[in-house]
Amino acid sequence: MPENIGDTPGSMPKEKPGASPPLFISSSPHTGSSVDTRKLMGRVLIALTPVSIFGVVLYGMPALITIVSAIVAAELSEALFRKLIRKDLRNGDLSAAVTGLLLALIMPPATPWWITAMGAAFAIIVAKEFFGGLGANVFNPALVGRAFLLLSFPVAATTWSIPRAFFPSDLAGTDALSGATGFLADAISGATPLGILKMGGSIADVGTGLMALGLAQGSDYWSQIWSLFLGIRGGCIGESSILLILVGFLYLLFTRTVDWRAPVSMCFSVFLFSFLFGKDPLFAVLAGGVVFGAVFMATDYVSGPLSTSGKLIFGFGAGLITVLIRQFGNYPEGVMYGILIMNAVTPFLNRMIQKKYGHIKAAKVGGK
Repeated sequence: MPENIGDTPGSMPKEKPGASPPLFISSSPHTGSSVDTRKLMGRVLIALTPVSIFGVVLYGMPALITIVSAIVAAELSEALFRKLIRKDLRNGDLSAAVTGLLLALIMPPATPWWITAMGAAFAIIVAKEFFGGLGANVFNPALVGRAFLLLSFPVAATTWSIPRAFFPSDLAGTDALSGATGFLADAISGATPLGILKMGGSIADVGTGLMALGLAQGSDYWSQIWSLFLGIRGGCIGESSILLILVGFLYLLFTRTVDWRAPVSMCFSVFLFSFLFGKDPLFAVLAGGVVFGAVFMATDYVSGPLSTSGKLIFGFGAGLITVLIRQFGNYPEGVMYGILIMNAVTPFLNRMIQKKYGHIKAAKVGGK
């Protein structure tokens, strides 16, 4: 997702009467726009709001705590670090909030708050500020924070919860002390659809599991696909509902905040190579974090290519790597590493396929 961009002329301070005009030094390309960083980040937060609310509805208080702790830790770590190195604060450009929220939405709901906060601080300080701050990061900060937590706390980062809103009825009961009727547990662990396949199960086994938990209305294939599309399954907080992710994507496209090429190319790549490997291509796209990663991670302004053809290659490569990790790796999911590896390829793509700024095609003479 477009987390970090450089300052735009719209955010430059106004000149004082009689004062010399300020000198701004920055790398090319130089372009003017009335849309500054704060507006762009605000649009991203709006697009992420539906999936965030849905995640809290599905998983309850643990999901809310994860989201709040990630955002607070991201904002505080950015402010404290910039204070430590004697740099000006970012004056509420919302980029840290976007990083924190994105990290929270790709985490298991019941992750301890201090682990989530540690990941958010790592994402801001190491993945962004160490590289030069806003607009200078090579890798997507939220994904770097997720990778750090996966390596440091593998159990907590891979412990998934059954959606609380759909707990089986036999898990409800009456508290012995208060007499209140409710659920006997704050969270119940369970395997994700991709995890079931990785452990040797089939799509039919996924459907059986969804039916047993009351998460699917039927045992047939299309009932399972419909449940995955709506987001009624276990997984990360924000990746479940493909429907709401697409709503956010359409909003970002309508406001011209993101480009469609990388997300569409990535989803198509996952669909294609899953089919070539003999997997169900539709299930491969809907069951994991492909759509969320494609929409909110592969469209990052800084860590993604500049040219239109570069964006297509970026998405295609990220999708291919995702499928290869799913097929041959130890992890059931590969979206995170697919995008991070393509982040490393981005500078090469920008050099090989350079975007021409201010270029106007020559008009045809005589209709030829």
